Amino acid sequence: MRLLSWEEFNSCVQKIAYLCRDKDFSGVYGVPRGGLCLAVSISHILRIPFLQDPAPNSLVVDDVYETGLTLDTFREIPDVTAFVWLSKVECGWWNAIEVCAPEEWIVFPWEEPLFAKEEEEFYRLNRN
Repeated sequence: MRLLSWEEFNSCVQKIAYLCRDKDFSGVYGVPRGGLCLAVSISHILRIPFLQDPAPNSLVVDDVYETGLTLDTFREIPDVTAFVWLSKVECGWWNAIEVCAPEEWIVFPWEEPLFAKEEEEFYRLNRN
Protein backbone atom coordinates (compact mmCIF):
# COMPACT_ATOMS: atom_id res chain seq x y z
CA MET A 1 0.00 0.00 0.00
CA ARG A 2 1.35 3.39 -0.97
CA LEU A 3 0.32 6.50 0.95
CA LEU A 4 0.75 9.66 -1.12
CA SER A 5 1.38 12.99 0.59
CA TRP A 6 0.20 16.54 -0.02
CA GLU A 7 3.79 17.37 -0.97
CA GLU A 8 3.62 14.75 -3.72
CA PHE A 9 0.26 16.19 -4.76
CA ASN A 10 1.78 19.66 -5.05
CA SER A 11 4.66 18.27 -7.10
CA CYS A 12 2.20 16.53 -9.44
CA VAL A 13 0.20 19.74 -9.92
CA GLN A 14 3.38 21.69 -10.64
CA LYS A 15 4.50 19.11 -13.23
CA ILE A 16 1.15 19.11 -15.04
CA ALA A 17 1.09 22.92 -15.02
CA TYR A 18 4.63 23.07 -16.37
CA LEU A 19 3.88 20.59 -19.16
CA CYS A 20 0.72 22.52 -20.10
CA ARG A 21 2.09 26.05 -19.67
CA ASP A 22 2.14 26.87 -23.40
CA LYS A 23 -1.31 25.50 -24.22
CA ASP A 24 -4.38 27.68 -24.55
CA PHE A 25 -7.08 25.56 -22.89
CA SER A 26 -10.75 26.48 -22.64
CA GLY A 27 -10.51 25.30 -19.02
CA VAL A 28 -9.77 22.33 -16.81
CA TYR A 29 -12.20 19.57 -15.86
CA GLY A 30 -11.58 17.22 -12.93
CA VAL A 31 -13.11 13.75 -13.07
CA PRO A 32 -15.11 13.26 -9.85
CA ARG A 33 -13.90 12.50 -7.25
CA GLY A 34 -10.16 12.06 -7.57
CA GLY A 35 -9.61 14.59 -10.31
CA LEU A 36 -11.39 17.45 -8.56
CA CYS A 37 -8.50 18.41 -6.26
CA LEU A 38 -6.09 18.36 -9.18
CA ALA A 39 -8.39 20.44 -11.39
CA VAL A 40 -8.96 23.17 -8.81
CA SER A 41 -5.24 23.53 -8.13
CA ILE A 42 -4.33 23.49 -11.81
CA SER A 43 -7.01 26.06 -12.64
CA HIS A 44 -5.39 28.44 -10.16
CA ILE A 45 -1.82 27.86 -11.33
CA LEU A 46 -2.60 28.07 -15.06
CA ARG A 47 -5.23 30.78 -14.52
CA ILE A 48 -7.81 28.95 -16.58
CA PRO A 49 -11.48 28.30 -15.78
CA PHE A 50 -12.55 25.33 -13.70
CA LEU A 51 -15.13 23.55 -15.85
CA GLN A 52 -18.27 21.85 -14.57
CA ASP A 53 -18.31 19.67 -17.70
CA PRO A 54 -15.55 18.67 -20.11
CA ALA A 55 -15.41 20.78 -23.25
CA PRO A 56 -13.51 20.93 -26.53
CA ASN A 57 -9.91 22.10 -26.11
CA SER A 58 -9.97 21.41 -22.38
CA LEU A 59 -7.57 19.80 -19.96
CA VAL A 60 -9.12 16.76 -18.27
CA VAL A 61 -7.42 15.47 -15.12
CA ASP A 62 -7.93 12.45 -12.88
CA ASP A 63 -6.08 10.82 -10.03
CA VAL A 64 -5.50 7.35 -11.48
CA TYR A 65 -5.86 5.41 -14.72
CA GLU A 66 -6.57 1.74 -14.00
CA THR A 67 -8.87 0.21 -16.59
CA GLY A 68 -9.58 3.22 -18.75
CA LEU A 69 -13.34 2.96 -18.26
CA THR A 70 -13.56 6.44 -16.74
CA LEU A 71 -11.03 8.42 -18.75
CA ASP A 72 -11.91 6.83 -22.09
CA THR A 73 -15.34 8.52 -21.96
CA PHE A 74 -13.54 11.81 -22.67
CA ARG A 75 -11.38 10.54 -25.51
CA GLU A 76 -13.62 11.74 -28.34
CA ILE A 77 -13.92 15.33 -27.14
CA PRO A 78 -12.20 17.49 -29.77
CA ASP A 79 -8.69 18.62 -28.80
CA VAL A 80 -8.91 17.30 -25.25
CA THR A 81 -5.67 16.78 -23.35
CA ALA A 82 -5.81 14.28 -20.49
CA PHE A 83 -3.46 13.87 -17.53
CA VAL A 84 -3.54 11.50 -14.59
CA TRP A 85 -1.34 11.54 -11.54
CA LEU A 86 -0.76 7.78 -11.69
CA SER A 87 -1.34 5.29 -14.47
CA LYS A 88 -1.35 1.57 -13.80
CA VAL A 89 -0.62 0.84 -17.46
CA GLU A 90 1.72 2.43 -19.99
CA CYS A 91 0.20 5.61 -21.37
CA GLY A 92 -1.72 5.62 -24.60
CA TRP A 93 -3.64 8.72 -25.66
CA TRP A 94 -3.44 10.19 -22.13
CA ASN A 95 -0.46 11.50 -20.13
CA ALA A 96 0.67 10.40 -16.68
CA ILE A 97 2.98 11.98 -14.18
CA GLU A 98 3.94 8.52 -12.99
CA VAL A 99 3.35 4.92 -14.07
CA CYS A 100 3.07 2.37 -11.27
CA ALA A 101 2.46 -1.36 -10.96
CA PRO A 102 -1.13 -2.45 -11.65
CA GLU A 103 -1.39 -4.29 -8.33
CA GLU A 104 -0.16 -1.35 -6.24
CA TRP A 105 -2.88 0.04 -3.96
CA ILE A 106 -2.73 3.82 -3.82
CA VAL A 107 -4.07 6.03 -1.03
CA PHE A 108 -4.34 9.65 -2.13
CA PRO A 109 -3.88 12.51 0.36
CA TRP A 110 -7.60 13.33 0.41
CA GLU A 111 -8.52 9.73 1.27
CA GLU A 112 -8.76 8.33 4.79
CA PRO A 113 -5.83 5.92 5.41
CA LEU A 114 -7.73 4.17 8.22
CA PHE A 115 -10.19 2.77 5.67
CA ALA A 116 -7.64 1.96 2.96
CA LYS A 117 -7.28 -1.76 3.68
CA GLU A 118 -11.05 -2.25 3.81
CA GLU A 119 -11.52 -0.30 0.56
CA GLU A 120 -8.79 -2.31 -1.15
CA GLU A 121 -10.37 -5.63 -0.13
CA PHE A 122 -13.81 -4.47 -1.30
CA TYR A 123 -12.38 -3.27 -4.63
CA ARG A 124 -10.48 -6.51 -5.28
CA LEU A 125 -13.47 -8.69 -4.38
CA ASN A 126 -15.71 -6.79 -6.79
CA ARG A 127 -13.14 -6.89 -9.61
CA ASN A 128 -12.83 -10.69 -9.66
